[in-house]
Amino acid sequence: MFGTPIHRRRWLDQTVRGGSLGFGAVALSALTSAESSARPTALPADAALERTHHPPRAKHVVFCYMSGGVSHVDSFDPKPRLAREHGKPMPVPVERTQFDNNGNVMQSPFAFAPGGESGLPVSDLFPHLRQEADELAVVRSMTTPVNEHAQGNFVAHSGFPFMGHPSAGAWISYGLGSETQDLPGFVVLQSGSAVPPHGGVALFSNGFLPGQHQGSTLKADEPEAIRNVRPREPLASQRRRLDLVGALDENFLERTAGDARIAAAIRNQETAFRMQAAVPDLCDVSGETKATLSRYGVDSGDRELSAYARQCLLARRLVERGVRFVELSCLTRGIGAGGAANPWDQHGDLARGHAAMAKQVDQPIAALIGDLRDRGLLDDTLIVWSGEFGRTPFSQGSNGRDHNPFGFSVWLAGGGVKGGTTYGATDDFGYHAVENPCTFYDLWATVLHQLGVDHERLTYRHGGRDFRLTDVHGHVLSEVLDA
Repeated sequence: MFGTPIHRRRWLDQTVRGGSLGFGAVALSALTSAESSARPTALPADAALERTHHPPRAKHVVFCYMSGGVSHVDSFDPKPRLAREHGKPMPVPVERTQFDNNGNVMQSPFAFAPGGESGLPVSDLFPHLRQEADELAVVRSMTTPVNEHAQGNFVAHSGFPFMGHPSAGAWISYGLGSETQDLPGFVVLQSGSAVPPHGGVALFSNGFLPGQHQGSTLKADEPEAIRNVRPREPLASQRRRLDLVGALDENFLERTAGDARIAAAIRNQETAFRMQAAVPDLCDVSGETKATLSRYGVDSGDRELSAYARQCLLARRLVERGVRFVELSCLTRGIGAGGAANPWDQHGDLARGHAAMAKQVDQPIAALIGDLRDRGLLDDTLIVWSGEFGRTPFSQGSNGRDHNPFGFSVWLAGGGVKGGTTYGATDDFGYHAVENPCTFYDLWATVLHQLGVDHERLTYRHGGRDFRLTDVHGHVLSEVLDA
């Protein structure tokens, strides 16, 4: 085309600027190839990888992030010893905590009961998720090296305790490309009072990866999910203008020897053009049945539950449309809950705050699992549920819990996960991980594995070294995966 070799992703950009029909043909060809090729799976032309490293079990990820730090000993890791020794001093040394206002052993205010055929114990905080216990693989031995919200959020999202590194969603979008050209590969959903966790939008950053992989925020319950997404003029007029701008950009791109930042900006312009039609259609749930809306809780009179339910419903619709990575955002519940950026952060009145937050997310997430299963999408979709750390088995003040990075719980569902199982363990108090301790590096290594990616082989050269999502760490938690 220009007398010099051209990368396939660069050629795709050329085709994009040549007109929407050419672009559609390329996208269709890539998807057809991905579906018909022998495994490992051929990937779309905008992927960094030509093929997956091994046969994938999942194509999409939904990240239900519980910002603020859910108490594992009140949710998915029952500890009878807390009840037996409630009110007594901790009989083991106590590490310094965030506020260092430590009390005595505190029993859970919530009862646990077995769920499903597996009998996986789930607390009364999550009665709907308890019904889906046979889909959950609970990792009870998660650890993190940090004890503060912003750092914890960055570690959970990128593996590093500070901004500047790509989020897991950006890495997955970069490595696997997009199954749709009408929407971003990485979407962050918000609704109601939801705001980004501490760390802000940098948690969803592309970091040093090309800019098209940054998370795009959609306001699930706003008239315009993205500002100015509804076209203000005929699309044909916009198409002609974009073609002209594209031709000028192409000349500039050539003069900069194919600068990746410029190529990303051009691609984002094309995606934004297509989103004008795709996003309003995505967010219009009027075609969903009344039973589906009720199943999620979209029609609930509880404002926060309804708002989070809409996120879960849109997550399913995004998966159906081929988006690689979707992250959901908790809402602040007000009295009894933590701050807007960390609503699960109950340093006081934990029973009230955790109950309020669990009511918000329990029914919608359980509905998402069931709806994906009913539609044949759960096998292709990996759901990840996590906060940035857990909470202490002893009280802060009289009835709260401080941060606990030494052992806590996360869970996985769908996407080839062995449901109804647990992995690892904390001690009798739920204080420290004592069996198979693991890290967020291990969690993301496992997610990438299920997507057909060897976490050690998905790299990007930056600042003179090859970076990866798992840095120089991480191992796949094969025990929680189906053979």
